[in-house]
This record gives sequence, structure tokens and C-alpha cells, in this order.
Amino acid sequence: MAAKIIVNGLTLARVPLVLLFMAGALVALFHQPPWLPPLNLALLVLASLTDLFDGMLARRWQVTSRFGALADPLMDKVFFIVVFPTLTFLLAWQGGAQRAHAVVMLVFTVCYLLRDQWVSFLRALAAGRDADMRANWVGKVRTAISFPIGCLLYLHIAYGIPSRCIMLWLEAFGLVINFYSLVVYTRRYSPALRDALE
Repeated sequence: MAAKIIVNGLTLARVPLVLLFMAGALVALFHQPPWLPPLNLALLVLASLTDLFDGMLARRWQVTSRFGALADPLMDKVFFIVVFPTLTFLLAWQGGAQRAHAVVMLVFTVCYLLRDQWVSFLRALAAGRDADMRANWVGKVRTAISFPIGCLLYLHIAYGIPSRCIMLWLEAFGLVINFYSLVVYTRRYSPALRDALE
């Protein structure tokens, strides 16, 4: 029982961590004590690590559950909904060349959120067909690269590292994986989609 509480607690911890990150990042726009950017980065890294450890510990301790299987992707979506728009706003706030980067990040964010909605729609269509609802490898890769992209982008905004060029390449790679995952899930659930259209 304690193991299940720890695992589910890790999963659900993503929400307060990303909300605290957002609050700290916005406070830093007006009042920036030197300890605030490292704290914000630590919150973001901790939120990212919860995604790594909750599933790993659930499997190791053999406490996987339907709740965890459904809560984990929901918490991933919360991360995207809170963190990516916050980072986009921070880029736009900086002005200058970062405004163009903010436009790229806006496209990135919209594409991520639209993909999530589309996959949720497809899963809803397939729910009554005994379809395999688990994330496939490309969905896991997409999630696995998304968290570091968010952390590195905040590092870039706060400290100028890595360079804008590196960040743009990482974001482009994230968009490619995002699109590929959309195609893979659409093909996977295409029978349910065809049935719904008939």
C-alpha cells in the first residue's frame, strides 16, 4: 500500500511542481532575487523526474494500476499546458530576437496540444473495441524528449545557455517526433475511426 501511495504521489506531484514553476517564473519578471531562477529550474527538473520515476518504481514494486496508467499521461498533458505556454510568454517578454523564438515556441506548443487532443479523441473512439490503449514507443520518446526541452529552454531564457540555435534545433526535433507520433497513433486507431465515420 505504501509503495502505491509513493508512486501515485510522484505522478500527482507534477501538478504543484509545474504550477510553482509558473508562479516563480512570472514573479521573476518583476522581482528577481538571485536564488529564484535556480529554484524555478529545480522545480521544472523535479517535475520532469517524476515522469521518469513513477513508472519505473511502479513496475519495480509491482504496483502498476489503472489509475496510474491514466493519471500519468494526464499529468504529462498538465506539464505541456502549463510549462510550454509559460516559456513562450517568457520568450516574448524578453523582446528582440527572442520574439521570433517565441513564435516558434507558440507553434511548438499548439502542435503538442493539438496532437494530445487528437490522440485522446482516437482513444475514446477505440475504447469500446478492446483496443490496446497503452502508449507506444514513439509516444514515450515524444514525452521523454519534451521534458528536457522544457528544462533546457528555461535554462536558455534564464542564463542564455544553450544557444538559441541549439534550442531551435531541439524544438524542431520535438516537432518532428510530435508529428510522427500523431501519424503512428492515427494509423493504430484507424479501424475505430473508420467505424465511427460509417
